Amino acid sequence: MNSDSDLFYERARKMSSPGIDGDPKPPCLPRNGLVKLPGQPNGLGAASITKGTPAAKNRPCQPPPPPTLPPPSLATPLSRVALAGGPCPPASGPASGPVPGPPVERPPLATDEKILNGLFWYFSACEKCILAQVCKAWRRVLYQPKFWAGLTPVLHAKELYNVLPGGEKEFVNLQGFAARGFEGFCLVGVSDLDICEFIDNYALSKKGVKAMSLKRSTITDAGLEVMLEQMQGVVRLELSGCNDFTEAGLWSSLSARITSLSVSDCINVADDAIAAISQLLPNLAELSLQAYHVTDTALAYFTARQGHSTHTLRLLSCWEITNHGVVNVVHSLPNLTSLSLSGCSKVTDDGVELVAENLRKLRSLDLSWCPRITDMALEYVACDLHRLEELVLDRCVRITDTGLSYLSTMSSLRSLYLRWCCQVQDFGLKHLLAMRSLRLLSLAGCPLLTTTGLSGLVQLQELEELELTNCPGATPELFKYFSQHLPRCLVIE
Repeated sequence: MNSDSDLFYERARKMSSPGIDGDPKPPCLPRNGLVKLPGQPNGLGAASITKGTPAAKNRPCQPPPPPTLPPPSLATPLSRVALAGGPCPPASGPASGPVPGPPVERPPLATDEKILNGLFWYFSACEKCILAQVCKAWRRVLYQPKFWAGLTPVLHAKELYNVLPGGEKEFVNLQGFAARGFEGFCLVGVSDLDICEFIDNYALSKKGVKAMSLKRSTITDAGLEVMLEQMQGVVRLELSGCNDFTEAGLWSSLSARITSLSVSDCINVADDAIAAISQLLPNLAELSLQAYHVTDTALAYFTARQGHSTHTLRLLSCWEITNHGVVNVVHSLPNLTSLSLSGCSKVTDDGVELVAENLRKLRSLDLSWCPRITDMALEYVACDLHRLEELVLDRCVRITDTGLSYLSTMSSLRSLYLRWCCQVQDFGLKHLLAMRSLRLLSLAGCPLLTTTGLSGLVQLQELEELELTNCPGATPELFKYFSQHLPRCLVIE
């Protein structure tokens, strides 16, 4: 055994000494029983083989073929260089550089919260409700308040209770709503008791709820008073189709913190309700009122406090309001930026003239369903309301092409609604072509417009939305023409 070892080292010594012709020593040196091979030009670095193998005995100075790399697996992950197509380190043997640490483990893509936080923005609210049921990880991400901002849950009375096996009712668990941080709720068909149960079972009801809407509910004066007393965070209130509370309930429950109030289809609301609103809500910024029994007298109740704070007033289908009521509005609320007289059928051109002369800050004006409005009213609007951005003239059946010629001078107008203006013709549309600022135009239900007249609208290249429903002149060929020449415009057929 010793003789074999001595013979091996003696042979190695001769190989390491200079040759007879002064040639440099071969590149193979034995060390510790290993034969070190020279580095390869392919960048794989040094490799080694064990003493006694055929390669060491027969070809001690010949470089071996490149080592065969094992297939990638979880046990031997490839480096970034290998994934990019660069040279890979050898599968075994001493490394030529520092040994890399273990790879950083990442969660699967399906549960990676960073990816999910970006992905879920592409889904609608209804789709998010379904996706939240997939797994706990998805629910944890989706239940962040940022995904539900601006949405209002609608809860019907029958959905507020679970029926137990014994027939008793148990109020539903609202923790999922609290986790998503909803600031407003719409309750439909509820009673005073239902509202009390909601307050007791929803953790954020006292301070976290900013807006409440009650529709088709049997809430009484007592229930309304309890709700606004307990829910101290409510600043926006809507009452629609609630016929059991009275004007006395408004006097006893309205709080000065309310900045937005909407009352519609409540049969007990009349002039005294407006008196309560004007006296108890000094910070009111937005009022929407749909009441058949409100008269001109009620509009004189607004005080100087509302004159500074109120910027939006909607009088919807207030049939008793006349031009005298308009006089009271323009003097009591001079800072209005949005006014709706929709359905106030007794208002005439003279009332619109009062609006145009006194409410110069208006940006939105709704005169829909005012059958006494004529082209003269549009002349007043065009002459004085230079900041107006939205004008609604739906069902103003007396508007003709002449009225549209007045509007063509309004450079600020961005949205124009002419639904069912039955006297508007192609000649009137030519005036609109000069309104380069228009972004939204509705001509739905205009029966006298032809395909030829409508095709000229392609000149409004900045148009973003065009409504042509129930318009006889809107043909399939016209829609195809619009898709080619108004590619950025949403055309509603």
